[in-house]
Amino acid sequence: MQDYFSTFSFRALWTPELIVVLAIVAFIYYRITVSKRHTFPGAKKVSMLQKCYFVLGLLALYLGWGSPLYIAGHSIITLHMSQMVFAYFAAVPLFILSIPKWVLHKWVDVWQDKAYILYRVVMNPIIGLIGFNALFSFYHIPFVFDQIMQAPLLHSVYQVAMFGTAWLMWWHMLTPLPSNNQLPELRRMGYIFANGILITPACALIIFAGSPLYETYTNPAVWSNVMAYCLPPGAEPPTQMMNGTAGGGFSFLDPHSDQQLAGVIMKISQEFVYVTTIGYVFKQWLKKEQPRDGELTISDIPVDPERLK
Repeated sequence: MQDYFSTFSFRALWTPELIVVLAIVAFIYYRITVSKRHTFPGAKKVSMLQKCYFVLGLLALYLGWGSPLYIAGHSIITLHMSQMVFAYFAAVPLFILSIPKWVLHKWVDVWQDKAYILYRVVMNPIIGLIGFNALFSFYHIPFVFDQIMQAPLLHSVYQVAMFGTAWLMWWHMLTPLPSNNQLPELRRMGYIFANGILITPACALIIFAGSPLYETYTNPAVWSNVMAYCLPPGAEPPTQMMNGTAGGGFSFLDPHSDQQLAGVIMKISQEFVYVTTIGYVFKQWLKKEQPRDGELTISDIPVDPERLK
């Protein structure tokens, strides 16, 4: 493993371009939530928990779209699938939870004022339900996967599209703001369950296929193209790795077992995250149903003794 990573340059391994982008995002977050907080109506100090969510979201997105995992994920599909878990099932909900409600209110109000019809269409829960799961499933069709992996611009656009649709999907599961499109708690649980059902066929295809599906991990010629196209601009794959085998000799499993493990990791990770989210929704539901201070419950209402006779 060490020999594998030592053959790549610093730029190829650590994707500094992504680090710069994430640093800019962090600066914008600080600027909005701290320096410019007074310009937002009803603004409050951002909690330490939200700040932690944001930092963890940045880390998860870096692991999903960069870091040495980006290189290794082009040789081992298990690591590639782990990257997808980081990017779409960890980073997105963490980012949503990290943004203060007063910022979200402002953004939503501006969007509704400028393009109300577009807002109503895009924020429909069905769009969030179908969008990400359709893109995820289409991405894992073998021919589509191999073509996208060999086209750097298409690969980047597809990643952004999945990130955007994942944001919509998680928005309706977490409901950070009350709105006309908000699902009641019981329907939110059903919504989460439906997302788990829709992603299952793609995972099942990967797990139960009788042979390796993706030439990216089995065909040396395709793998060489993937490595050449998907490295950062200006970075070249080491010539000693082009030894006529897919993966450049970096693998701890045969391609079929690697593929099956990738599907299992995705399904188990998705189930864990969704079950945790159902618990989060249920906790919100219980909190919502609890009587507020000063409210009367049924047991607090005095009973007329005459009525008991």
